[in-house]
Amino acid sequence: MVEGVLDWDEYRAWYRLEGPAPADDGKAPLVILHGGPGAAHDYVASIAELADSAHRPCVLYDQLGCGRSQHLPDAPTEFWTVDLFRRELVALVDHLGIGGRYHVLGHSWGGMLGMEHALEHPRGLRSLVVSNSPASMVLWVEEGNRLRSLLPLDVQETLTRHEAGGTTDSDEYEQAVMRYYERHLCRVVPFPQGLQRSFAQLAEDPTVYHAMNGPSEFHVIGSLKNWDITPRLGQLRRPVLVISGEHDEATPAVVSPLVKALPDGRWHSLEGCSHTPHLEQPGRYLELVETFLAARD
Repeated sequence: MVEGVLDWDEYRAWYRLEGPAPADDGKAPLVILHGGPGAAHDYVASIAELADSAHRPCVLYDQLGCGRSQHLPDAPTEFWTVDLFRRELVALVDHLGIGGRYHVLGHSWGGMLGMEHALEHPRGLRSLVVSNSPASMVLWVEEGNRLRSLLPLDVQETLTRHEAGGTTDSDEYEQAVMRYYERHLCRVVPFPQGLQRSFAQLAEDPTVYHAMNGPSEFHVIGSLKNWDITPRLGQLRRPVLVISGEHDEATPAVVSPLVKALPDGRWHSLEGCSHTPHLEQPGRYLELVETFLAARD
């Protein structure tokens, strides 16, 4: 295990490399992109268990603005762009010297970033895993509101009242959101420690999440609210594994157009899981991912 700091432009990002040192004759490294935006790596750290179980080099990192990387709470809202994080990922791959051969796995927002990265046609990218991600935020919000309409009426009333009143930072609103999360984000209750740590650091500095997403998963009012990569996915010339869960926020209505738009995509929905199948059924999830990666090293 090697930890380091990436200096890129005038910014700093923390990363950790787990498993064997990347080698030309070994398995291609897997770069793991966390979600949020701004949720930090803690809740996806278990995916790097492939370093032990499959002897695959795995890279975890905290994107700018969260976790152990540089925080910029005073940056203007317009600073936080998709292009910023796309450039950070390229800088990390170059810094680690793995640009000749590597895979990317992105969860939720990380999958969105992974698709953006793949559409830059990086020379050494072997494959992409898009885990529990939308290709269209408009569809994501539509389905999020449909799932929200199935919550108990008192929970729905609490959410609506605080959103209308601009009090989404209240404890009551957060508790109501948690009822949604327990159905559609993670069905392991209490939440695993890694997910709790990601939530805690997100609460401590929600700058990136609020700027790009908004106050909650289904109340998206940030810069990503109109993001839609679907029309561009026909240009993605790498094999893609798409993963979702039976109870996922990324419902079939969200995921199906993504998969259909891919020239070389395959889709697995994991029964009994929601938005974090790597935490809910880790064995099945890691086996699925490694089988896909190994065939494309």
